[in-house]
Parts: sequence; structure tokens; C-alpha cells
Amino acid sequence: MSLLTVKDLRVSFRQDGQLIEAVKGVSFRLDPGETVAIVGESGSGKSVTALSTVSLLGGSAEVSGSVTYDGQEMIGADDRRLRQVRGNDISFIFQEPMTSLNPLHTLEKQIRESLELHQGLTGDAARVRIIELLQRVGIRDAESRLGAYPHQLSGGQRQRVMIAMALANKPDILIADEPTTALDVTIQAQILELLAELKREEGMGLLFITHDLGVVQRIADRVCVMKDGEIVEEGPTAEIFANPEHPYTRKLLGARAVGQPAVVPENAPVMVETEGLRVWFPIQKGFLKRTVGHVKAVNDANLTVRAGETLGIVGESGSGKTTLALAIMRLIASEGKITFDGGDVHGWSTRELRHRRADMQIVFQDPFGSLSPRMTCEQIIAEGMGVHGSPDGRAQRVLVAEVMEEVGLNPATMDRYPHEFSGGQRQRIAIARAMILRPKLVVLDEPTSALDMTVQVQIVDLLRDLQVKYGLAYLFISHDLNVVRAMSHRVLVMKQGDVVEEGEAEALFSAPKTEYARTLLAAALDLKAGAHQP
Repeated sequence: MSLLTVKDLRVSFRQDGQLIEAVKGVSFRLDPGETVAIVGESGSGKSVTALSTVSLLGGSAEVSGSVTYDGQEMIGADDRRLRQVRGNDISFIFQEPMTSLNPLHTLEKQIRESLELHQGLTGDAARVRIIELLQRVGIRDAESRLGAYPHQLSGGQRQRVMIAMALANKPDILIADEPTTALDVTIQAQILELLAELKREEGMGLLFITHDLGVVQRIADRVCVMKDGEIVEEGPTAEIFANPEHPYTRKLLGARAVGQPAVVPENAPVMVETEGLRVWFPIQKGFLKRTVGHVKAVNDANLTVRAGETLGIVGESGSGKTTLALAIMRLIASEGKITFDGGDVHGWSTRELRHRRADMQIVFQDPFGSLSPRMTCEQIIAEGMGVHGSPDGRAQRVLVAEVMEEVGLNPATMDRYPHEFSGGQRQRIAIARAMILRPKLVVLDEPTSALDMTVQVQIVDLLRDLQVKYGLAYLFISHDLNVVRAMSHRVLVMKQGDVVEEGEAEALFSAPKTEYARTLLAAALDLKAGAHQP
């Protein structure tokens, strides 16, 4: 008997007086101990299908068809039944951890809440279980992190906490919506192995939503390919990958970021340079908050980036990649020398720093968390223009429309709000916001992490074209080494705050000198090879 059976599922949303059908007659099943992957481009209906299983779409959605869990109908079920199933029998790992975790509660409190509600675990028993869960998903020094808040963790660490919360009650079904999006390749491999192990031990069914086809091939037993709200192809993983029948499936399988960035002109000026850059966060304890040590987030980093050049920064989550970039932009305090476009960053006054912000832009890892839900797409993209005295009114709308087209967005959608866009579309809004001021330096913090493979290729091509057109310097932070290789002239490898290797991209990828770099590359190759482990 199937754990989950979906038959002729249809989901519509009312917008501007019209009924828009997001899911059109989807049918599939999930058996005990089986992994079914749903793949497709952003906006294809993958997440809407998953949320429909336990009625998480809210009152604005019109849902029809049938969704049965363990033989019981979920569509139209009463609230009491749904509360019993949600988080206990069917658990979710959502795509954007920062919007799913409560910023006011510690990690321990958030995981403990689920254990108390569904298992009755309290006190030391709950604490032991919480530590065990955090250790299983790869959180180092788990016991010391219990009192941490979400903002004190890296993007990858927050995603691992979400996975721990979802696994807390040993669910029958785990619905994972892009669960490895924010994770580096070594942790991706660990998490996928963990999920496979739990599936074997518990007989758990796993519904896996992702745009990473390497992950699909590694973990899934069966694949459902979605396009425009419909499943266009379904079958065993090995068969789909070996003999795809639908043109859209063949398009997805053929999508891969390739090529190299344009050659940097010999006379290109140095845009960013650091010497001995250090970021240490104090560890304070006791009533008087005495400093008893430091978290050494970045240690003595030296780097140089020229105009038109991309420096790729890679390493595991928590290695200091994003902290290094934020320090360069003077968004966090640091020590050491930072030079930007010939000026001493630490020596700038507040007024001068604000003026130079137009030349230094950033695309954050979590597109939903970095976009105001109360602002339209146009207002978000144009916000920087208002700060720096650029045109407003009609002229502003024209510039917004132009940059939206540059990043692959329809200008007709500029009056919509962030929640009306898919995850990939929100990331493109974030890129447009950074590009509209035509900066000299752009920090790209996992800019393709939320994008499906076909859009990744488009964004990589777009970023390379913009770099050549405007002579942009990029700091490109990513765990996707395939994208890093396609984007970067040079690569810097970080581990626990230290720069362990740096060099020309092709040389480093072909013959890494350090064991850590070799481990990263081996994990990436293993994921791309997609050794199937049903």
C-alpha cells in the first residue's frame, strides 16, 4: 500500500479577478522506503504540489482532486487531523531556512518545541535528543550551539537545523523542498547519505523537490518531471536519465554551466585588495560578559581582484566566505588593510562610505529574506537609485524595465510583490537590484543556489556578459564548483577562517595542491557523477 497517493491534483489561485491554474491534473504515488523526486524549472508547480499534500497553501488556493496519506484523504480534512499529521507523520524541509526559523528563539527552543508537542520529551531527555539531531546533520560542537540564534549561523548551517527539526519526530514521509540548496558539496554528500540511511532504517518515504539533477540521480528511485503545472514524464531514475523521451526532460539533462570567463585586460586596474584581513568575533560569558575567547571567522586573508575579474571563493559552510566579503564592503568590523578602487575603506567617513555604496553591491544568498515583502518588484530594484539620487517617475520605470529584461524577468511583472514570484525569479530580482546602479564590484553570495539548471546557465552567461560590458569585478561565493569553474578567473579556498589555497581557476581545478581542496573537488565530482543509491 502506498504511503502517499496523489490523483488528478489541481490547484488554482485567484489573481486580478482571474483564476490561474498552477497545478493541472498531477498524479503520482510514494511508497514506504521509496524516494520520488519532482524536478522542473522554477514556477513549474513543484512546491505548490508538495504544499498541497497537507493543505499548507492557505485559503486563497482552490484545490481539487485527491491526496491520501496512509489511506486517509487529506484534501478537506479537518484542522485537528491536519495538525496531527503535519510535522509528525509528514515533515517538511523548506527551501528558505531564514524565513522558516524564528529569529527570536534559540536553536534548542525551536527543536524542543516539536519534541514536546509530538513526543512529550522534556528536560534532559529532550536536550540529549536535540544534540544528537544536530550532530547527525553535521553541526560542529552541537552542544555549544544550542543557545545560538538563526542569524548567528551561516546559510548552510541554518539549512541543517531545518533538516534536524524535520527529522526530530521520525516521520513516515519527509518532503524536502530544495534541502541541499544552501549546502556545500561535502555537506550535501553527508546529508544525502543521512537521508538515505534514515529511509532504510525507518522505512520512510521521501518526496524530494530539487533542481539539481546530480542529486536526483544520486538519491531518487523514481522521477517526475514537471513543466507548467503538469508532469510531462515519469519513470525509474535510471531509465529517465538514460533514455529521456520528452524534449523538456532532454533540455533539463543537457543544461550545464560551461565555458570560461573572458580574459581580463592586461592593463585592468586593481579594484579590491586586502592585506592581513582579520574578522574575530568575541566569545563572552558570565554576568559581566567577559571575553573568554574568539571565533576566528577570517584569519589574515590576502587577495587582489582587478576590474573585469572574478575571484571565486569556495569552502564549507561556516568557513568564512561570506564574512570575508562583508568585511571588504565594510558591512562588519574587521582589522587589516582593505583597498577599494584606490581608497582606504577603513579610512572613509560615514558620508563617503554611503556615497561609495553605489560602486559596491551585493546579491545575498537568501532572495526571499533580502526582499521586502511590502515593496513591489519595481520599488525593490529602484531602491538604490532613490538613495543615490538617480531618476524617478517615468524615467525610473524605464530603467527598471531595462534591467529586468537583462536578467530575464518580464517587465510587465514589476508591480507584483516578492511572494508572487518563484524562488528563482526572486533571485533574479536581487541580481537586478544590484546591477541597476552599474557598480564596480559585485559580491555574489550563492547567486545561482535557488535557480534550476537551465536558469543557472542563463544567469552565468548573463553575469559574464555584464562583466565584459561594464568591466565589473566579482567576488563569487558558491558551493557549486561547476558554476565556480565557469565563472572564475582565480579561486580562493577557505577552511575554518583560513585561506588554504589560492590560484588560477583551471590550475586549481586540474591539480589542487592541498588535501582539503582535493576533498572538495572529489565530493563535487561524486555528486555530478550521481552514483545512484536507492
